[in-house]
Amino acid sequence: MKKSPLQIARSTYEPKMPHALRGNVALHLGAPTESVADQEAIKNLFPNTYGMPLITFEKGEAVQYPAVNVGVILSGGQAPGGHNVIAGLFDGLKRLNPESKLFGFLGGPSGLIDHKYMELTKEIVDEYRNTGGFDIIGSGRTKLELPEQFESGIVICRELGIKAIVIIGGDDSNTNACVLAEYYKQKNCGIQVIGCPKTIDGDLKNSQIETSFGFDTACKVYSELIGNIQRDANSAKKYWHFIRLMGRSASHIALECALQSQPNICLVSEEVAEKKMTLNQIVDQIVSVIVNRAEAGLNFGTILIPEGLIEFIPAMKQLISELNDLLAHNEDFNALETDDEKRQYVKGKLTEESRSVYRDLPKGIAKQLTMDRDPHGNVQVSLIETEKLLIEMVAKRLATLKANGIYHGKFSALNHFFGYEGRCAIPSNFDADYCYTLGNAAAILIVNGKTGYMASVKNLTKSADEWIAGGVPITMMMNMERRHGEMKPVIQKALVDLNGAPFKYFEAHRAQWADANTSYIYPGPIQYYGPSEVCDQPTQTLKLESGVKL
Repeated sequence: MKKSPLQIARSTYEPKMPHALRGNVALHLGAPTESVADQEAIKNLFPNTYGMPLITFEKGEAVQYPAVNVGVILSGGQAPGGHNVIAGLFDGLKRLNPESKLFGFLGGPSGLIDHKYMELTKEIVDEYRNTGGFDIIGSGRTKLELPEQFESGIVICRELGIKAIVIIGGDDSNTNACVLAEYYKQKNCGIQVIGCPKTIDGDLKNSQIETSFGFDTACKVYSELIGNIQRDANSAKKYWHFIRLMGRSASHIALECALQSQPNICLVSEEVAEKKMTLNQIVDQIVSVIVNRAEAGLNFGTILIPEGLIEFIPAMKQLISELNDLLAHNEDFNALETDDEKRQYVKGKLTEESRSVYRDLPKGIAKQLTMDRDPHGNVQVSLIETEKLLIEMVAKRLATLKANGIYHGKFSALNHFFGYEGRCAIPSNFDADYCYTLGNAAAILIVNGKTGYMASVKNLTKSADEWIAGGVPITMMMNMERRHGEMKPVIQKALVDLNGAPFKYFEAHRAQWADANTSYIYPGPIQYYGPSEVCDQPTQTLKLESGVKL
């Protein structure tokens, strides 16, 4: 297979690791833990894996560990660095006992259930070191939540002599890992389960998990593209760029990209929800900046929009909820032939408040809300092109202002969606190092008999040799939430903290970024070689959360 010069060079990169993991390792056990909320409910659901202590790795004495066979699963959407978790896991296991084996379950969790796997040898792993993607074994979104699935896993693990499973995934995948660990512990079947924190969305973090892997690389990729667009906008001086970014459940990506590139506007979904903003108020906010810049002769700019914005607007959330109830399995609606008939039918059934919101929407978006539905009859919010919705509404508002002699500029808009471009990028040095350390940490947890833990690495704003690796009980991160009408134990998602340092820094500077003195930053591409201040820096979010001044 032909490779690019960068691929060839990256294959020789040796990830940096904490000092404590470079030789013999001992485990320091902390105090017992409890879940972030709903302690009694979580304890009752996880009696065998609740309350376990935090683990920190330290320098230790030499220990002879027996060989162990381990299975690994890539679960959910891709994130840069997944291959390095597997490489770190492989190297860690082999270093502790060369006779250990690593098996990859193919296509995600379904590989465990359907007994589809491959042994990962040194020759295979070496081909994927420091590369992006999940293609070494593939990924999938099958949920591990049913006893028959767990039992099928026991069968293949016994057949292959597997004593531990590592699940590399986000909050839902690690919730499944916790359930699986509890089941296997209860059954006393000798199979451990360890999780690793993955998601580019950045919403799997807490007091013990400073960031999920992939967030650093993805944000740097998106920020490069935003910087390129801003350079073009500042050159052509004639387009407003509306840029939608991944992040349906939280706005961490949009906020981090704003901190890296300083756009004219960045919407933060959590702020919209906190202030109970309407769609019209969001449009007014955008229009105000456009009008002000036009008065200075600047008919261009950039606007960052989080993917999940619509669901955070209270009135839109209520409208979507009413539409879900109204149109699910509604034969009367389905029998209507024309779009106008359907539109009038919906308006007649909605509450007054939702009818007003629905009436103000562009017809194309209103139609999308009633036509594109998932198998359960619900609106597919992730398919709503929010950037196009805002462009249409802003253009309409500006036309009215121009007719009234208030706006004298020119408005030409272009829309973008940056999503898949960042999920399988070659990992940054930070993610390459972080992921390799996570893999090694998982190996150490396994040989020490731990289960129900997530591999963790802290102190991430320091150089890699000062990082602190260990393990966190997954139950510590859990609470009870309503899912599909039932209360379920899940890992608590981390939304943007409006009182946190990253948002406060953004809030203090956004007016300056919006005004006539264009303040764009052009981050450029990820740098893999050169001075540490260029190549090895963590995200702005991590720096600010750790008290580092930008």
